[in-house]
Amino acid sequence: MSEQNIPYKIYLNEDEMPKDWYNVRADMKNKPAPLLNPGTHQKLEFDDLRPVFCDELIRQELNETDRLIPIPKEIREFYKMFRPSPLVRAYCLEKKLGTPAKIYYKFEGNNTSGSHKLNSAIAQAYYAKAQGLKGVTTETGAGQWGTALSMACAYFGLDCKVFMVKCSYEQKPFRREVMRTYGADVTPSPSSTTEVGRKILAEFPGTTGSLGCAISEAVEAATSREGYRYVLGSVLSQVLLHQTVIGLETKTAMDKYGIVPDVIIGCAGGGSNLGGLISPFMGEKLRGERDYRFIAVEPASCPSFTRGVFAYDFCDTGKVCPLAKMYTLGSSFIPSASHAGGLRYHGMSSILSQLYHDGLLEARTAEQTEVFKAAEFFARTEGILPAPESSHAIKAAIDEAKKCAETGEPKTILFGLTGTGYFDLKAYESYNDGTMGDYIPTDEELKKGIDGIPRFPGNEF
Repeated sequence: MSEQNIPYKIYLNEDEMPKDWYNVRADMKNKPAPLLNPGTHQKLEFDDLRPVFCDELIRQELNETDRLIPIPKEIREFYKMFRPSPLVRAYCLEKKLGTPAKIYYKFEGNNTSGSHKLNSAIAQAYYAKAQGLKGVTTETGAGQWGTALSMACAYFGLDCKVFMVKCSYEQKPFRREVMRTYGADVTPSPSSTTEVGRKILAEFPGTTGSLGCAISEAVEAATSREGYRYVLGSVLSQVLLHQTVIGLETKTAMDKYGIVPDVIIGCAGGGSNLGGLISPFMGEKLRGERDYRFIAVEPASCPSFTRGVFAYDFCDTGKVCPLAKMYTLGSSFIPSASHAGGLRYHGMSSILSQLYHDGLLEARTAEQTEVFKAAEFFARTEGILPAPESSHAIKAAIDEAKKCAETGEPKTILFGLTGTGYFDLKAYESYNDGTMGDYIPTDEELKKGIDGIPRFPGNEF
């Protein structure tokens, strides 16, 4: 199909939406390392995880063999409220950059939560309801996940308790109020409402919190209440599985018009949106069917891929969760409070960590002011105010397009625009006022977190 016949926005029909999630682990030669018991360092099995997670979600977490996991009809019906999401050709951005590159982005901001997080939130809420639970607990950083989960819980009539990273709780009151509007109970973390929260406050007085802190509190809250389970918005394999609706829709839309991306870019915090976007394409690469270049972009203030170590580490600051093998800065690492985005987790998805370790995925960092510069340029050019998280991918896409302008090579670039920035206007205000700065942790600061990673036989790094 000629370039002139490709529309600005490519929408799929409802009958073209995915009926199955894609499990990339089935095609990985080197599987992600299993979760371990933090006390015995033994592999965790189904029964070990039942006090924390919903039964069906545990099955999905442990499933490394089934390539396709059917999406229940109830979830597919809910998806129709905001899916399929558009694949957009960034004609205006291409023209402004004067590049021969063709730029596409998958836009996930067309729902009230403003992000891709609803794809997994509705799935996890569905399985909790199907199990007959009363409610769920969770953590949230910038608030997108908490917002999405509160919406999903309201839909199924579940109680929702959210521990929100304290600096985000204070910086983003409107995101907090959306959660409360949907019925969620929102607590700034670390808090005095849990034993682990009180311990963290005593050890780190005045801390602005981290996702690791909030996870610890949410897990304690779930395991101490009958009829509750903990759910997570990123990092876990089950979450990446649900998010593959992004990549599956994208690939179907591109195949429909004969478009083949050369470079696929996503922001990286815990890995949910990046994994969701790239998985179907990565599957082709793993099976030897087609080659792609994948780029993960993380904040310079929280550089788990690029400056972390590949090792088993605690998933939370309170050290109550299982050990996961991942690229990590140490569970005690707390990003600077000046960091405006939600990419604040100390580690990275075990799936993506293994792919990165095997050389199948590239990673780079971006400083905050350069990210917002790219966000502003994109907003003025494409007309969408992007979330700070997504703007990391935007910056990398612009950089790649500029390289094409220099070389004359007409590459096709795809990136994930995972949400809108309308609840991030405090950060935009800081950028526009010239008060936003860049914080890059020193090697000495990172060493403190890395030195706290548990050492045991088989976990050398």
